[in-house]
Amino acid sequence: MSGRAGAPTREEAEVHWHDAECGGYVADLPLWEELAADVEGEILDLGCGSGRVSLHLARRGHPALGVDVSAGLVTELHDRASGLPVRGIVADARRLALEERFELVVAPMQLIQLFDGPAERTMLLRRIVDLLTPDGVAALAIVEAIPEGTDASPPLPDIREVDGWVYSSLPLQASAEGDSIRVRRLRQLLSPTGELSEELDEIALRPATASTLEREAAEVGLRPAGRRVVEATAEHVGSTVVLLRGGA
Repeated sequence: MSGRAGAPTREEAEVHWHDAECGGYVADLPLWEELAADVEGEILDLGCGSGRVSLHLARRGHPALGVDVSAGLVTELHDRASGLPVRGIVADARRLALEERFELVVAPMQLIQLFDGPAERTMLLRRIVDLLTPDGVAALAIVEAIPEGTDASPPLPDIREVDGWVYSSLPLQASAEGDSIRVRRLRQLLSPTGELSEELDEIALRPATASTLEREAAEVGLRPAGRRVVEATAEHVGSTVVLLRGGA
């Protein structure tokens, strides 16, 4: 990033919050490595952000194409990919049109649940049909339910310091509200001179089960190819990864 002492731009702040909240998540990386092991050519990483998965795979010899709707995050991916077989494009995954076909398409961190219900999920699944090689595999991570409360200690904030600015993001309790799972974080930004600002950040995940996703995928021509589990950590909930295979 800029390395300057002034206030971060909106684009810079987006990258720093993304890094603080998502960059440290590693529990799913062994699964993406395993799925990539026998793949030739590029792996398509949907919702790539600043490159958490794409860069990890590229460092292990797997070329990757990252796609994200945020131009700032894709720019950061390019900045971090120097010398690595990684490229990124700015696009909405639901409307992604590419000439290439991929043996492996991954959608980590509940990307598909950010879309507004079955109709928009189906838009993405249709894109995946067109993006996969005939026997390629798509791997989509979902959270099937809100974990029940425990007596564990409350989570610590995710913290990142850049140029004297401290980004602190505290996970708050997720809750089911209407037809969504609301995930909230308290973002606090501390300036180098000690000024504190804060805001509540919220994302909505649409409920989806592995069975529902497999049924919707079958309707557009994808075949169920198994499920994998990414176990919960002290900082992150676990997820189910639904594997779907392209038409023969």
